[in-house]
Amino acid sequence: MANAAGVTIIGATGLVGRQIIETLEEREFPLSNLQLYASPSSAGEEISCGALTARVELLDTARFAGTDIVFLAAGAHVSAEWAGRASESGAIVIDTSQLYVGDPDVPLIVPELNAAALAEVSSRSLVTSPDPVAIAASVAMYPLHQAAGIRRAVITTFEPVSGAGRAGIDELQQQTLRLMNGQDSEIAVFPQRIAFNVLPQLGDLLDGGNTEEEAATIAAIGRLLDVVDLPVAVTRVRVPTFFGSALTINLETERTIDVEAIRDALRPAPGVLLVDELESGSYPTPADAIGTDATYVGRVRCNADLSVVDLWLAIDNIRKGSALNAVQIAELLLRDYL
Repeated sequence: MANAAGVTIIGATGLVGRQIIETLEEREFPLSNLQLYASPSSAGEEISCGALTARVELLDTARFAGTDIVFLAAGAHVSAEWAGRASESGAIVIDTSQLYVGDPDVPLIVPELNAAALAEVSSRSLVTSPDPVAIAASVAMYPLHQAAGIRRAVITTFEPVSGAGRAGIDELQQQTLRLMNGQDSEIAVFPQRIAFNVLPQLGDLLDGGNTEEEAATIAAIGRLLDVVDLPVAVTRVRVPTFFGSALTINLETERTIDVEAIRDALRPAPGVLLVDELESGSYPTPADAIGTDATYVGRVRCNADLSVVDLWLAIDNIRKGSALNAVQIAELLLRDYL
């Protein structure tokens, strides 16, 4: 990348915002300007990224002079208010919320799969980075769809409290301490107690039974695989861990495929790290994925008679599942479209 870009990050002090800053620095993204915005609780903090240092300003004061790329990392309600303002300024917006996941005029990008779709960015100056589940599932499903065709998919997730931000982490910590001391737990962030529990609900329930997040994941997977009407069932489950997501995928394929052919398809797949050694009993866990850039795949099984494939996946939900994917999109934009 020979050029440099002015970058603005909205939600700069949240979990995803800070990881975006760290990832920009790690990957030596060339910055000509850096502006950081967040809530009053963190305004005034100074944060460095590469050779630049910026003071965190109040979001209400946000201006986009000198900005080429805006990262939205503060949730759908903030994206709804600020995506249009930022794109109207001439910047390209990368939204990490799922507000626009169902909008066919907004490119939905996982660089390992569909980087060419960024050519459509000129129509709205807006790009969506999918949710962690959609990213992990799509990079694992895509090579199998190419090899055997996917007729349907059933996905169950095991997602950490960091998916709800710092407030989710705090709630798990506080509930755990209170329960360990014989006190009643206090519920504020999640619909029920999360400590020593699992909750099959991420987001509000919609008509038909899916939650908002499940509906967004289903829409994203269909778009990323370029099979919009693919039957996908998703149950997203919150578990009492802090970081790292896992998911199971059950696929029915159009053509019979055996375990070795599945592994052969997954090994060279961009973004996938296959950890599936039966002799040693190796398989990935969310803890293995934390701090890494890959979607880990293991527990590969199939029933050839039924054309059914089963996979187990793990991904760092904050890093590759959010921040890294967004930064990879920014790198492509700078290289090819700015």
